[in-house]
Amino acid sequence: METQRRIGQVLSGLVLLFMVFDGVIHVLRIAPVVSAFQQLAYPLTTAVPLGIIELACVALCVLPATRLIGALLLTAYFGGAVATQLRVGAAPFELLFPVLLGALLWGGLYMIGARVARALER
Repeated sequence: METQRRIGQVLSGLVLLFMVFDGVIHVLRIAPVVSAFQQLAYPLTTAVPLGIIELACVALCVLPATRLIGALLLTAYFGGAVATQLRVGAAPFELLFPVLLGALLWGGLYMIGARVARALER
């Protein structure tokens, strides 16, 4: 049981670390972000708000009391990423990457605790 919990923490932690990285680079608006926003036809002015939203969702996921709402909000964020990739005709991997992140996040949370498992089984 403890091993399963640790694996869940690692899975969810990797997703959350990636999301922190992604949120920070959005806030900093580094060159790859600028390029990606041009390719996606999104105004660069949305980069910082999106980065802040990502970081806020991660913060909610890290706190046990708000973990589920944070995971739900991140899942919605991933859905927006899929929709954006579909809109520009992205390659299949680019479509699956946010789906994979969501699956790893929820799989990890399921392994972490009974509260999450109960919520998912309803």
